[in-house]
Amino acid sequence: MIAQSKKFDLKTKVVIVDEFKIISQYFERKVEDNSVRVGIGDDGAVLSPDRQKDLIAVVDSMVSAVHFPVWLSPADIGYRAVAINLSDVAAMGGTPRWMTLALTLVKPDSDWLEEFSSGLFAAAEEFNVALVGGDTTRGSEIIISVQILGDIERGSVLQRSGAEPGDGIYVSGTLGDASAGLSIKESGSPLTQASEFLVGRFQRPHPRVDLGRFLRTRATAAIDLSDGLFGDLEKLLSASELGGTIELDKLPLSKQMTQLVRRRDAIHFALAGGDDYELCFTASDPFINETDVPIQRIGTVSNDLGLSCTLDGNSYEFRNKGYRHFT
Repeated sequence: MIAQSKKFDLKTKVVIVDEFKIISQYFERKVEDNSVRVGIGDDGAVLSPDRQKDLIAVVDSMVSAVHFPVWLSPADIGYRAVAINLSDVAAMGGTPRWMTLALTLVKPDSDWLEEFSSGLFAAAEEFNVALVGGDTTRGSEIIISVQILGDIERGSVLQRSGAEPGDGIYVSGTLGDASAGLSIKESGSPLTQASEFLVGRFQRPHPRVDLGRFLRTRATAAIDLSDGLFGDLEKLLSASELGGTIELDKLPLSKQMTQLVRRRDAIHFALAGGDDYELCFTASDPFINETDVPIQRIGTVSNDLGLSCTLDGNSYEFRNKGYRHFT
C-alpha cells in the first residue's frame, strides 16, 4: 500500500494524491444493497449472503500491453475488467452481486482514473453489482484485478463437467468478432462501419448473464469463450471426460465479419481468436431457446476423446488451441 502522499508530474501540472484520495474520489459510491453491511472505507467488506444459495467467486487480472492494448480507452478498460468476470459468473448460471478491485498504477493520473472508474461503474450498474472493497498501489505497470462474488440456487451451479454423449454443442451470439476487430485496429487500416462494429465487440464485450441463468436448468455443461472456441470447448469436454465434433459450416458469423474477411480467416478468428465472452454449452435435444439471445447448434458431444472439426462434411484439421498465458 502507498503509505504517504507522492508527487507526480502529469503533463503541465503537479498532482499530490494518495491511495485514500483515489478511493474516496473515484471508487467510493453509495451502495443501495441491504446485503452490504460494511463496504468501502473499512478494513474489509461485510456481506450478508442468502443462506439458501451457494456463492460463486471469480477473479481475473488484466496487465497493460498484455490484456489490453495501449490504444484502448480507460473507460473501455474499466468496462472490460468487470465484463470478463461477469462472463465467468454467467457461465455458471449465477447472479453477480458484489465485487472488489485491486488496482496498481504507475502514477495517479486524474483524467485516466475518471474515465476508468466511469467505465467500471457503467458495467457494474448495468448488471447490479456493488463495489464493496479493494486496494490501490503503485507499480511499474497498470494491473487491474477484479473479483466478483455471485450467488445461485443451492446445488444448481452449471459446471464444465456435466456434458453427456449425444448432447448438442451450442454457442450464443456470433464468434470471432472481437479478435477480428483487434486485428483490424492494430493493422492500422482505416475503419469502416463494419470494422468499427468488430472493434466495438472487443472494446465492450457483453456478458451473457441472463442467458446463463436461463441455462442453469437446461444445459448440462457450460463455459465462457475467453480464449477461443476450440481451446475453451476442449476444456469443457476434457472436464466431462468426453470428446466432440464442431461443424464449421454452422459457426455463427456476423455479417460484418463475412463482409471484411475470407471464409477461412473468419473460421480461424472464430476458433482461436478469443475475447468474445459468449457462452458455449451442451444440452440434450431438443433444446428450445426462450431468450432473446441468438443460439446456434454447432456440433455434438461424443464418447471419443478429443475435439475434431468438419467443414462442408469433410474432415478439417485445426491445431491452434487458443490463447495461453505461458506459451
